[in-house]
Amino acid sequence: MEMDSARQLLRHTVATLAYRAAKPLRDAPESFCKFRPAEGARTAVEILAHMGDLFDWALSLARGEQRWHNAEPQPWREETARFFAAVEAFDNYLASDAPLAATADQLFQGPIADAFTHVGQIALMRRLAEAPVRAENYYVAKIAVGTIGADQPAPVREF
Repeated sequence: MEMDSARQLLRHTVATLAYRAAKPLRDAPESFCKFRPAEGARTAVEILAHMGDLFDWALSLARGEQRWHNAEPQPWREETARFFAAVEAFDNYLASDAPLAATADQLFQGPIADAFTHVGQIALMRRLAEAPVRAENYYVAKIAVGTIGADQPAPVREF
């Protein structure tokens, strides 16, 4: 099967998101899931649950079903697993011969771009909660299409 370039770029984008998300989600202190940077703001685990919801929605859009569900946040470890499972299901669909009911542009500008925003929020919240993750040169990171789980290659250049 030859994959069109837009679909291939979506898969690389999803792999990049998984790589970037794995870092602030990994080894978060137990108390971090309840961290709320300000009154009225989402907690870290609420943001993570929303990220899982985004990829459930992305898959429904790709299939032409357009379904949204606000999941009740689970404990951090379970929510992290749910997020990566949702990313994997979406990537598997992109890797298949199944038609896309939404354009690559729509999938990128909606759920995928939103998820990148939330990865940044969680990384910033880790710093605010005094549990920062190291910065990294993502340009040289070993990101590969299809590598979308919590287990990612070691960073090439952190600082």
